[in-house]
Amino acid sequence: MRKSSPLIHCITNPISINDCANMILALGSRPIMAEHPEEVEEITAMANALCLNLGSITRDRLLAMGISATVARDQGIPVIIDLVGAACSTMRKNFLREFIDKIKPNVLKGNITEILSTCGIECHSSGVEANRSQLIDEHNVGDYAKILVPWAKAHSAVLLVSGPIDFITDGEASYMVHNGVPMLGNITGTGCMLNAMTAALLPGGKPMTAALLATILLGIAGEKAARSSDGPGTFHMKLFDEVFNLGDGDIIAMGKCVKL
Repeated sequence: MRKSSPLIHCITNPISINDCANMILALGSRPIMAEHPEEVEEITAMANALCLNLGSITRDRLLAMGISATVARDQGIPVIIDLVGAACSTMRKNFLREFIDKIKPNVLKGNITEILSTCGIECHSSGVEANRSQLIDEHNVGDYAKILVPWAKAHSAVLLVSGPIDFITDGEASYMVHNGVPMLGNITGTGCMLNAMTAALLPGGKPMTAALLATILLGIAGEKAARSSDGPGTFHMKLFDEVFNLGDGDIIAMGKCVKL
């Protein structure tokens, strides 16, 4: 990825747009954050991956996502979508149902509540955070795998479930990632950043590899940033530095990934 510096077209929410762009740059890719419905067809056509995000959604952004995703599908450009708030409203549920059926995105990323809702499991959410009672752990991961693995296989998609322990499956192989620190949850947009990081890695290999590597990278960077941070402000700043400076040795030495 760092050799080819692929162009990543992002249609994301205004809350995290700057952080997503900077995280893609820190990894070595190039972001373009175009979202006007009248130009996204051209922008997506020249990109190497499409990164979508349902956060703080607007009518125009929803329209732009549909246009861009259709171009990406027709041209074989990999697509990832962040299921922000998927359990919050009927509008988002209906959009995702049609979007998944029509576009067949390569990766769907979200917290466990958003993922379960998208997989057709009735979930209730009071916001965009996961219901704490539903978080994946060592004890319940087998039960969740019975739901998520068949869904991923049936839809030829990777499910990236973010949380204190991350779960990733493509319907064939499944992994738990134990990297990360609680401070990642104390700044807004880290889930969006993970989505953007995965998009940056998508042009270089398989969707499963991109999702797994991005999750490990963000977790390790968070661990390293937390060592010298006084709070969320300094942590936020140092997080980008750590991603920028990560090397193969960090992944080998610090990666905490378990295949199920």
